[in-house]
Amino acid sequence: MAFKLTYATMFNPPEELHKRFDKAVAKLRQNLGQEYAMFIDGQDVYADEKWQDRSPVDTDLVLAVMQKGNASHAERAVEAARRAFPAWSRTPWKKRVQLVRKAAALIEKRIYDLGAAMSLEVGKNRMESLGDVQETADLMNYAARMMEENNGFIKPMDKDPIPGFDITNISVLKPYGVWLVISPFNFPFALTGGPAGAALVAGNTVVIKPATDTAWIVRLYVECLRDAGFPDGVVNFVTGPGSTLGQALVDHRDIDGVTFTGSYDIGMKLFRDFAQRSYVRPVILELGGKNPAIVSRRANLDDAALGIVRSAFGLQGQKCSAASRVLVEEPVYDELLGKLKELTEKLTIGDPTERGVFLGPVINQSAYNDFKNYCEEISQAGGQFLTGGRVKTGDFFDKGYYCEPTFVTDLPFDHRLWQHEMFLPISTIGKVSSLEEAMEIANSVNYGLTAGFYGSEKEARWFFDHIQAGVTYANRSQGATTGAWPGYQPFGGWKGSGASGKNAGGYYYVQLYMHEQIQTLVRRQPAKATAKKKAASKKTTAKKPAARKARS
Repeated sequence: MAFKLTYATMFNPPEELHKRFDKAVAKLRQNLGQEYAMFIDGQDVYADEKWQDRSPVDTDLVLAVMQKGNASHAERAVEAARRAFPAWSRTPWKKRVQLVRKAAALIEKRIYDLGAAMSLEVGKNRMESLGDVQETADLMNYAARMMEENNGFIKPMDKDPIPGFDITNISVLKPYGVWLVISPFNFPFALTGGPAGAALVAGNTVVIKPATDTAWIVRLYVECLRDAGFPDGVVNFVTGPGSTLGQALVDHRDIDGVTFTGSYDIGMKLFRDFAQRSYVRPVILELGGKNPAIVSRRANLDDAALGIVRSAFGLQGQKCSAASRVLVEEPVYDELLGKLKELTEKLTIGDPTERGVFLGPVINQSAYNDFKNYCEEISQAGGQFLTGGRVKTGDFFDKGYYCEPTFVTDLPFDHRLWQHEMFLPISTIGKVSSLEEAMEIANSVNYGLTAGFYGSEKEARWFFDHIQAGVTYANRSQGATTGAWPGYQPFGGWKGSGASGKNAGGYYYVQLYMHEQIQTLVRRQPAKATAKKKAASKKTTAKKPAARKARS
């Protein structure tokens, strides 16, 4: 197919895509419930304890049986990665690029099978699921491209101007060592594969620890790396609770760097824990967002409404980039509310593998309970539900965790939920008297991940100049605050949303997985060569006055 899938193009795919996805779902449903191992030093590893990975779509479905790893498995994985590092780090960078590209090609080849698994395990609709898989391949290919375009980050510097010596200086970026990747449930493929691909192409070995809710799909990602032919110990995969296995990895003395994507509270704890080392080591964090969409009185309200609905309720609001705050200038407030209500009430909730379903379930019982508690808190505080506010019950819905897409109005701006990331299909809407007031509210939170704006081009330039966020969009109907794609919109945040200041899928990301070494080589020039050089210098100097005279 000539169609290029991104989060911006996913709303109008070719018919062939749907046929292939339906076929993959049917095939997958016949083979659920198999046991999957951890992967350490090139071998499948099983634990004494297991758990059943059940689908939030239908909790009667056992998707896979996974291993409940512990601290001993963390130790084995790190030891394997440490042993593999010397040879892998010295592997020519072009060979590393080749293997990363090969793994990305396998991901693309298996995209429908992987997308079907994603939909059942995460609850994403089919287009979001396929997008997650394709984004992973694109993130890995982009990291490889950056290595190629920068010649492996081996760059000559200036020579020292010392007579009698030929002194060369070369800047070389080299890998750190063993890199830990801790990925979240909401983008389990892209937020595992993006960091892992960058770490691997840079020459690090990796230990991957997925979220418990999405361990199965990450195991399928690791199988793509395995089948691409990475050497034993270069890629390691362990599963188990964050409080035991995860903490053992964070505390391990031989972890040289970590990438974590998840909540602000857990990320800040990891940052502090990781500081308890003999020296500073790199920590790359992406810690969520409380993302505003600002709507000017000059906005195209149809574009604004469509973009806001897509960003508020895509993946049931369980995106760190979700449009969770909407700030609207008073003259267009009522009209926009009407458009948001109309669009939201057309959204279909159900089995996300089915065509036409926009919202699947939230990830687990805890998120389901949080939704109910937040809605009760909103109601008690005087907030009004423009849409939603309830969980879905009865028949099919009783087997999963289904929540209505919820827009909230009249919640006072001083209420804590204007500041708190709910990570659910709940978005608050507020009326403002000016864009300056909207901007003040937008920037008043600890987060700074994404932001959207609708208005005139002049206003959009003002918005870009004042908003405190790493990914910003203006007049985007495809998504007010969501939809970043490698090579198009690199993804990363400011303030409490990100620790590195560099965005994934962009020009500066893969360098985070390397540190710089300057290599200075001094060669003493033979006396004869030095004499010739001096003579040549004198000859040039002698000719200069004549040259100036001729010019005059």
